[in-house]
Order: sequence, then C-alpha cells, then structure tokens
Amino acid sequence: QVQLVESGGGLVQPGGSLRLSCAASGRIFAIYTMGWYRRASGKQRELVATINSGGNTNYADSVKGRFTISRENAKNTVYLEMNSLKPDDTAVYYCNAAWVDSYWGQGTQVTVSS
Repeated sequence: QVQLVESGGGLVQPGGSLRLSCAASGRIFAIYTMGWYRRASGKQRELVATINSGGNTNYADSVKGRFTISRENAKNTVYLEMNSLKPDDTAVYYCNAAWVDSYWGQGTQVTVSS
C-alpha cells in the first residue's frame, strides 16, 4: 500500500510559478513511476508529466518547456515545478504512483487568475 499526499497548490497570477510536492509512504518508492495528472472543471483527467525509476520524463505537449517533474527518492517525494502559468493550467492536480498497482493522492487545487 502506498499513500500519497500532495501539497503546494494555491492561487497564482498568470505568468507566475508554483511548486507542487507529493510525499509517498512506503519503502519501495524508488521503483514506482510517479506522475502528475490534472482535472479541470468539466473536463476529463489528463496526464501532465511522469518520471520513471530511471529518471526518464514525459510531458504533455501543453506543459513542455514550462513544467519540470523531478523526484527525490531519499525523501520519497516527487515534485512538479510549474512556471509561466496560464489560466488554462487551472485544475486539481493529482499525484500518481504506478508499478504493478496504482495509487492516487487526494489532489491539490491550482488556480491561475488575475
């Protein structure tokens, strides 16, 4: 069983930055592919970024060049650095851990508005 707790969401102006964190329980964090997903109001959940156990990353086209996913295995934590935020980035952001099973966090709200 893996428990995930996101933090770092909030209200930010367009062009601003936020850093999301996801802390995971468990001693085998390093083998999981970690990901960030988001769900905007009235839309389906979509992939934002993933990072596998080898550190290889994958990004949605809409966030490439603006968002950076990273992981710190010693702290069982994955991060999402978000820069140049746009109103379209407004959503609930969810952390995911995937291996032979999959786990989700409770989500953290990110609102980009002036």
